[in-house]
Amino acid sequence: MIAALLVSAAALAQTPAADPVGTVSYSLPSTVISLEVEAEQEVFHAGPYARFASKYLGMEARQQDEVTYRVTGVQMTPLVEADQSARYSITIGSKQAAASFLALSSQGLVSVADASVNASQWRFPSPVAADFSSGTPSALTSGSTTLIQGGKKGSAAAVTQDVIVEKSLEKRAAETSENIFRVRQQRLDIVTGNTGATYSGEALGAAIAELTRLEKEYMQMFIGYSEYQSQSAHFEVVPEPSSASQKYIAFRISETRGLVPADDLSGKPVVMEITVPQMTVAAPSKKDSKAVVAHYRVPAVCSVKLVDGTEVLLKSRVPVYQLGYESTFPVNLNVKQ
Repeated sequence: MIAALLVSAAALAQTPAADPVGTVSYSLPSTVISLEVEAEQEVFHAGPYARFASKYLGMEARQQDEVTYRVTGVQMTPLVEADQSARYSITIGSKQAAASFLALSSQGLVSVADASVNASQWRFPSPVAADFSSGTPSALTSGSTTLIQGGKKGSAAAVTQDVIVEKSLEKRAAETSENIFRVRQQRLDIVTGNTGATYSGEALGAAIAELTRLEKEYMQMFIGYSEYQSQSAHFEVVPEPSSASQKYIAFRISETRGLVPADDLSGKPVVMEITVPQMTVAAPSKKDSKAVVAHYRVPAVCSVKLVDGTEVLLKSRVPVYQLGYESTFPVNLNVKQ
């Protein structure tokens, strides 16, 4: 689609004090690519018995606490605003400037596309310490030790004394694995009816649910557990026609703060790649020095990719005005009064 915004033969200065009396000024359109990004934070708590998972359960488990982020959703929207570097004026009042001329320029008569987006970033609260108390067997065990008390010369008395000693971490892991297999067997017995008690209806469902809950608590001691939170952020990319490589860092993902702006070097970059198509421009016709012309931009419909490392998060086609080309058309057409 051709967006026509009226211009004069000469461009105004970048920051004019005021437009001349009897003129109307406006700008050619420029495209801003707006991104609404959703991310998920995973706080993983490794189980205290993770290193024994292979030995007692025959499975591998993550052994280190981790905090990771991943992008879960991106919404890309092209927005049009006034390009103040391509601002022009035209004198109004001539019989040759028809009302249709003004209607055609309605988008550009008021160049106030400077409303910035107030993007708020929600930060994650401080991480909470892992809690494995529900699935932990007692760390203490009872035992006995023999004390030798000296008596008369050549004799000794053996005295047995009960003591409380702390179990080793592997001992507790072994006991927890036994509890897992015991719970699984009990659940199987209930489902198959291989038990002295009779379960039916709600009682059967409640018994199965409780055994499943217990198994989950015991398993967490080996495989750990994760807590998830979401984050939202807004970013904008303004493609530059002068850029040789149409690649931009759209935003970054920090290991500690999640979604952060492109200029925050603490994060891993997420790159926007813009592919500009070849455009055929009509050959210029003979110029009429007396003609009043309007300038307009034809947008380039570009392929846009958002890439996180090797993963393509989003791919779409977006019209980008400033990467297209500029042309003119005459506006001094005879008008019936």
